[in-house]
Amino acid sequence: MGLICALIFALWSTPIVVPLKVLTVLLHELSHAAIAILTGGSVESLSIDPQQGGQVISRGGNRFLTLSAGYLGSLVVGVALFLAAVRTKWDRTVMAIMGGIIFVAVALYVRDLFALVFCIGTGGLMIAAARYMPREVNDLGLRVIGLTSMIYVPFDIFSDTLARSYLRSDARMLSEEIGGPTMFWGGLWLIASLCVIAACLRFGLGDDSNILRRRPKGS
Repeated sequence: MGLICALIFALWSTPIVVPLKVLTVLLHELSHAAIAILTGGSVESLSIDPQQGGQVISRGGNRFLTLSAGYLGSLVVGVALFLAAVRTKWDRTVMAIMGGIIFVAVALYVRDLFALVFCIGTGGLMIAAARYMPREVNDLGLRVIGLTSMIYVPFDIFSDTLARSYLRSDARMLSEEIGGPTMFWGGLWLIASLCVIAACLRFGLGDDSNILRRRPKGS
């Protein structure tokens, strides 16, 4: 896992990691959409762009939960994918489910060209990997996606809500609609994300994970 993290950090500012960053943005927008629907609202459209931006247009639902779900929801998805890789043998099933969810989102909500191409390509690769590639390859894919999301989310929260609090971010909209300073919501989400990541790594890297194995006595 250390090698994967080192490679992600080393390549962070290169075009190689951009597809993974855009995928994390897609998870961010899917989280908005899911919570809007689960709290009684509806989704009109979902879009992402090559500059790692995205937007969900929704109606109704709980605005506090919907706006909070972007950063925190994509983090939870990343954590779940990472834990599925290091704690279970369901890698191919999880990868197929992720691809299926992306295809459903495309069919229902995605209309712009870049998002269509990216989502169809990504969803197709995930389903193909689940169908034709060994479990070890799917395991590695889930680890990379999960770790990238876990790295990207707190960085993005800091950049969008603290370093550049003037941006019309989720925290800015929450401030306008619910109250409280933008930086308060951004800081709260940042602390929550770091706590979630710490708990995930502590649990995920335990002795009985797929990464570390308990040594037999006397070894």
